[in-house]
Amino acid sequence: MSRRYALYCLPAPGSRLEAFGRSVLGTDPVSGASVPHPEGLSDLAAVTAGARLYGFHATLKAPLRLAAGTTEADLVAATRDLAAAHPPVAVGPLRVAALGPFLALVPEAPPPELGLFAAECVAALDPFRAPLTEAERAKRRPERLDPRGRALLARWGYPYVFEAFRFHMTLTDALPEAEREAWHRRLSEAYAAAGPEPLVIDAVCLLTQDGSGPFRLLARLPFGEPRG
Repeated sequence: MSRRYALYCLPAPGSRLEAFGRSVLGTDPVSGASVPHPEGLSDLAAVTAGARLYGFHATLKAPLRLAAGTTEADLVAATRDLAAAHPPVAVGPLRVAALGPFLALVPEAPPPELGLFAAECVAALDPFRAPLTEAERAKRRPERLDPRGRALLARWGYPYVFEAFRFHMTLTDALPEAEREAWHRRLSEAYAAAGPEPLVIDAVCLLTQDGSGPFRLLARLPFGEPRG
């Protein structure tokens, strides 16, 4: 069975953001347990099936298969070193926004440090990434990318890195245009009712996926904690 790994930003355990994200997607990415949707949003299940597979997160290093000669332990150790050397990143308040046909939480004013940190994650873990297969490359729809996007895909295995990176925590699958405005309003109201708080990234999370199953947490690695 093929295993993939991804480096994510997950909400702090026990935070209101974690509770909101789990309730929107209807699942706990750590245990896999089902979570009730927010009151009045029971129909979210119909528009979050794809997002549930990945869990509530922001991508820092896109899903990858391990390169030949590397191990899961190597990947965890390299990620721990990355986290140990990094100070917290103050992202600030988030808001519900449309990203094409999707809805997501995005920073109201992303700080420069956020993009720099995401770039560090991409570069630091790339030695562990196996080259894309033709099927994986085709899944990224290179024909729809501009020349720079195709170049990023070819070099880094993902087109939305460096200057193309945009921090976002996905809330829905692709929505029909006629439904986006209503979902935007409903999710914005639910987020406001959840008691939003400014986001500070003080840890990174490695997740794993076996075959076509859901992503599950492998390790949460706090910033500023040296390797033992």
